[in-house]
Amino acid sequence: MSSSVKTVSGKFIVDSIHGDIHLTEAEWKIIDTPSFQRLRRIKQLQMSQVTYPNATHTRFSHSLGTLGLMAKILDITEDLGLKNKEEPENLRLAALLHDVGHYPYSHLMETIDNVILAEDLISQSSGGKSVKKSLDTKQMNPYPGHTELGALIVTSHPDIIEAIGNKDRAKEVADFLTHSTTKSPQLSKLIASSLDLDRLDYLLRDSQATGVPFGHIDINYLLNNLKLSPSGMLGILKKAIPAVEQFLLARFFMHRCVYYHKTTYSLEEACKQLLRRVRDSDTCNYGLAVKGDDVKEIVKSADKLQEFDDSYIDNIVRKAVKDDKEVVRALAISIQSRKPPKLLKEVCVFSDKEDENHRGTIFHQNCKFQLEKLASDFEIPLGQFLYCAPKAIVLEKNINLRKISEVQDMTEDEKSAQLSEEEELIRVFSGNDEKEPKSLSEIEHSIINKCANQSFKIFRLYVVYDGNDRVEKIRQLETAVQRWE
Repeated sequence: MSSSVKTVSGKFIVDSIHGDIHLTEAEWKIIDTPSFQRLRRIKQLQMSQVTYPNATHTRFSHSLGTLGLMAKILDITEDLGLKNKEEPENLRLAALLHDVGHYPYSHLMETIDNVILAEDLISQSSGGKSVKKSLDTKQMNPYPGHTELGALIVTSHPDIIEAIGNKDRAKEVADFLTHSTTKSPQLSKLIASSLDLDRLDYLLRDSQATGVPFGHIDINYLLNNLKLSPSGMLGILKKAIPAVEQFLLARFFMHRCVYYHKTTYSLEEACKQLLRRVRDSDTCNYGLAVKGDDVKEIVKSADKLQEFDDSYIDNIVRKAVKDDKEVVRALAISIQSRKPPKLLKEVCVFSDKEDENHRGTIFHQNCKFQLEKLASDFEIPLGQFLYCAPKAIVLEKNINLRKISEVQDMTEDEKSAQLSEEEELIRVFSGNDEKEPKSLSEIEHSIINKCANQSFKIFRLYVVYDGNDRVEKIRQLETAVQRWE
């Protein structure tokens, strides 16, 4: 299979994780385009360098690493059902371009529609109005996902199209990014699924950059044990189950200890809340895109796209330091001076994904009903309290746990979403005579079978405060919040 992809002699990248990555002519041209070079100016781990000083690697190096893994898997696996020379070439191009649509600071800006401001939280308890504008950006015109933007860049920017070859070929590559119908639907799982090359690379790369051991996985063994069933279903051989379990556990611990680290998370939350406030202001004069359509216009423009990197956010923070609004100014100063918000309370919950009867729910309710009084008692603006909506870390889903009645009551959109979830699951050939793989969560002797649908959630409350009495006031705040229970 390796001979079906013709690389160019002397054109290769020396990668710290995967070694030499040999390139095709099209890949070399893509890497050299301004649209792709922009990724050098977008940090892979957002603001993690505050906690881990060496975590300064970029989406550029990660994208090259994902290409390196795709090249490796196409070289070592000969039964993936590739029917013509364009399929492996398109898979390689999709791996290289899978992050080309990322926002500044990666996922940070992309997710501000999901931010819960303290005022929003309080309004839920009182039935009052939130601070959002009457035009609810989240509902009416939200920021598009980075995969959608990536497909837009691949299909609209002349430099990328010319490097790929033509518009039709660019559309085929873009379909892999958006998980649209492709000639190889199962092989598109190599780009996006529970066990995709994107995750395999970033776990290793992020682990090395931060200096923590949690992301170390047996990547070669995983790649060497991939197999395609007669019906075209992608799975791993039974003997590789421990390696897959280790991968899922590595992803779990990297999220818990690195991506959701309390200090990193506090500054990123401060930045997201700052951006939300700036965007929703009646006088948004910082040049921040207000609507999703504004973002699309930015990425479609060759000139504007070049400015859409981490400096785009840095410039907004720099201006906000002198904002007339006290809360905006406090958030900006916290970010620019690298004085992270102080964690007042953290509640960790490990429970069934559907279970809402736990300490985290109680803490959420306490914040909703008591945060306004806390702010008033301590004479700190309500907006300087940062409630972080929990993100669930799930080892693997178990779709088969759904009751028949639940499936029957689903709408067509819900059924479609469930099928999409099933497509992303890791599948295993559980026996030598098994022709079709089953979900890893169905394997009774796998640890994933016992932990499927269990989720780990972290509920947090921070405060941004930098008065002369900061140490004493923070101590008093912590004591007050502890009394809520």
